[in-house]
Amino acid sequence: MDKDVLRSIIREGQEEIASVRPELYKRPHTFEENGRYVLTGVRHAGKSYMLYQYALDLIKDGYSLEEMLYVNFDDERLYGVITAQELDEILQAYASMYPHKPVMLLDEIQNIDGWEHFARRLANQRYKVMITGSNAKMLSKDMATVLGNRYLDESVYPYSFKEFLGAKGIELDKNWEFGKKRNEVALLFNEYFAWGGFPELMLYKNKRKWLSQLYEKILLGDIIQRHKLKNEMAVRLTYKRLAETVKHPVAYNRISNLVKSTGVNTNPTSVIEYVEFAKEAFLVFSLDNYASKFTEKETVKKHYFVDNGLLHLFLSDPDTALLENLCAIDLHARYNEEQLWFWNKNVEVDFYLPEEKTGIQACYSTSKDITTFDREINALVSLDKVHPLDRMIIVTYDEDRIHKTESGKEIEIIPLWKWLLR
Repeated sequence: MDKDVLRSIIREGQEEIASVRPELYKRPHTFEENGRYVLTGVRHAGKSYMLYQYALDLIKDGYSLEEMLYVNFDDERLYGVITAQELDEILQAYASMYPHKPVMLLDEIQNIDGWEHFARRLANQRYKVMITGSNAKMLSKDMATVLGNRYLDESVYPYSFKEFLGAKGIELDKNWEFGKKRNEVALLFNEYFAWGGFPELMLYKNKRKWLSQLYEKILLGDIIQRHKLKNEMAVRLTYKRLAETVKHPVAYNRISNLVKSTGVNTNPTSVIEYVEFAKEAFLVFSLDNYASKFTEKETVKKHYFVDNGLLHLFLSDPDTALLENLCAIDLHARYNEEQLWFWNKNVEVDFYLPEEKTGIQACYSTSKDITTFDREINALVSLDKVHPLDRMIIVTYDEDRIHKTESGKEIEIIPLWKWLLR
């Protein structure tokens, strides 16, 4: 590849780091001094900014800007031009400009097939390295084998509610909820609840338009184009059905039938592929039923979107789905897949944490309908009889009280905003 183009990309990368405003919100994450990282997550979750944050921290510790080698592989000058075998040319171009051993900052490197071999060589040669990507296959067992445990994996999500408040300049001191700040937090929670936590979205008034464009970029670039899918309408309708069935366990053949009912041809095998591609792009994630047998675990799951704003695009009456989806996002960010389940055997409990002995229901309101209240309570009590629980919780939109069961156990009924800030 043309060395002058690579030199321009290297210099522009340094200028990009230098242009980052230090007063912007710094996400509460600490990187190991000697760690090398692979940061993964949905596009625009903030991976690149965390990479900049890492570079700026190193500069504060005595590194120079010249020692930063930042390359964004989404750059159209590199896309489809550079191969894994040619990645070393970036180092050669840098060496022709500076006498340092650079800190390697490689953004969206999943675009280069075979990148992991280059990354391993950098680790073997003891470079400081941070890599970002928007494809879950970067964390696959095959990749881990090649990388040889030389990198630490970190998942990056859009802002949590606490981070969202921090980015808005809101600091929560002791007993804040009893003062005027509570009203301000409540208004911001309404925004976060409806439109999610993508950092860049905070700069835009027309949030639906920005989110729609992001969704199209993920759908067309990271899923359809990457996997060379020809039946675009079937893919679109599959994800629409996933959104419409948030809150409910759903079988892949059921989704297939829903898509076919619109006159679009598909089958369960294709639907399974489409869902797996969405997971790879971090658009959705799935939970298994703790109570089901192996076959059902693999075929009947609950699916959630990685951000409420993306889910909101599909729904006309979104509140109950958004509440459960936001609970799912928070739990998925805190716990790994071996710790987080749902329970469905005669009754359904939305979230079950066996190791924590905790059952969690997501219900927009328990006070408007006694039938709803009884259903949510009875589901937790039923699970408690099978697997004794240390904690039972019903997350609502704005209700806050304690309910005692007949056995004397407490069920916490808690507002979502309060639960997210725990």
